[in-house]
Amino acid sequence: MKDSIMNQNTSDEMRAAYDFSNAVQGKHHRAYAEGTNVVLLEPDVARVFKDSASVNKALRLLKEIAHNRTTRNAQHNHSPDAPKARAGDG
Repeated sequence: MKDSIMNQNTSDEMRAAYDFSNAVQGKHHRAYAEGTNVVLLEPDVARVFKDSASVNKALRLLKEIAHNRTTRNAQHNHSPDAPKARAGDG
């Protein structure tokens, strides 16, 4: 069955629908060589974040917020004035 599907789709000609007139050879070569992480966004998220730059900006902001929060909590929990945890809190 696989052979019959493969034979049906093979052709030496490209479809007319492909337009490579504005293509840039090797455009993503450097990123690919450095390693990439492809993530598929759900449709509702993709409507808000239109490109990788906006996704990266949002994730970096979230990372900074999380880091600041955990740093602040760690400083608060280790200060001499911090309330002591009670049994059952947590």
